[in-house]
Amino acid sequence: MRRWGSRGRIALLALGVAAILFVFVFPTQSYLTQRRQVSAAAHDVAVLREQNKRLQLADEQLQSPDEIQRIARQQFNMVFPGEQVYKVLPAPEASTTTTVP
Repeated sequence: MRRWGSRGRIALLALGVAAILFVFVFPTQSYLTQRRQVSAAAHDVAVLREQNKRLQLADEQLQSPDEIQRIARQQFNMVFPGEQVYKVLPAPEASTTTTVP
């Protein structure tokens, strides 16, 4: 009978330790994991808000007639009717070899 009592106490102690793990440790790990996920999501939202602000500013600039004209001239080489376009080309490279007559 005494052996059964010590085995029963060990089983009860193991059951108590398992209960403590399920009540305290596992929920704490889950809570910490969720906090990390929320923190990462908050960071992502902050980055996206900053990008959104920059894109809105760029959109406002692109609505300006002066900006539209600047982009048309620079990127698409467009001109108003009657304007003449002059392109400055780089000078040809000088030859370093000499010819012997």
